[in-house]
Amino acid sequence: MADDPIPAQLNPYPVELKEGTKYYWCRCGRSLNQPFCDGSHEGTGIEPMEFEAPKTGTFNLCGCKQTDDEPFCDGTHNLL
Repeated sequence: MADDPIPAQLNPYPVELKEGTKYYWCRCGRSLNQPFCDGSHEGTGIEPMEFEAPKTGTFNLCGCKQTDDEPFCDGTHNLL
């Protein structure tokens, strides 16, 4: 059984992403390298999400780990 994700923060992380580059978004909330995975999920049953940036630019990645648009912020943090 997987642990529940914990909110890393209740705001999105604005990050610069490069088109075509693979990233690993932290789903568990335990990474010290937010919003990206640092391996802290080991033993939680939660795996990071691999994704490619759709284009080069600034994106808001979810910090609360409750978004329905992983890995992007969808405003869910405003309801927590």
